[in-house]
Amino acid sequence: MILFRFNSMTHWLRIVSLVLASLALVPAGAHLFSLASKMRLSGEDYLAAQRAYDGWNLFAFIVVGAIAALLWLSMALYRAGEPAIPAIAALACIVATQAIFWTFTFPANQATDNWTLLPENWTQLRRGWEYSHAISAVFNFFAVCLLAIGNAK
Repeated sequence: MILFRFNSMTHWLRIVSLVLASLALVPAGAHLFSLASKMRLSGEDYLAAQRAYDGWNLFAFIVVGAIAALLWLSMALYRAGEPAIPAIAALACIVATQAIFWTFTFPANQATDNWTLLPENWTQLRRGWEYSHAISAVFNFFAVCLLAIGNAK
């Protein structure tokens, strides 16, 4: 069974969108699966653990690429008269991860100087930071699933 035909732009956009959404799930999934153990860490240990994420901001290129590819795919499918709802919903999921990041994650990063210092309310900031990543992971996962469903024929 062939899942993709490589004879049109929409097929290439489906592949690129799925790959980029899957790559965006990598850091989000890592955050989700490390949440329980990281919530038990002391302040000093938590700061040390946070160093594992240094450089992960480069994944922003993947997220921006996923949003662009999904937007392009959604428009291409709509114009071609093909079902665009899964792609549009996947786009909404990825955009939701950014809304969550800028609303909850980024302010915690700012308040802690990217987790190099612990203010008085650091446990509250940690909780918001960790849970915002976990919720984003769920949205990322849904985006990948929606694209897989949209690609299945």
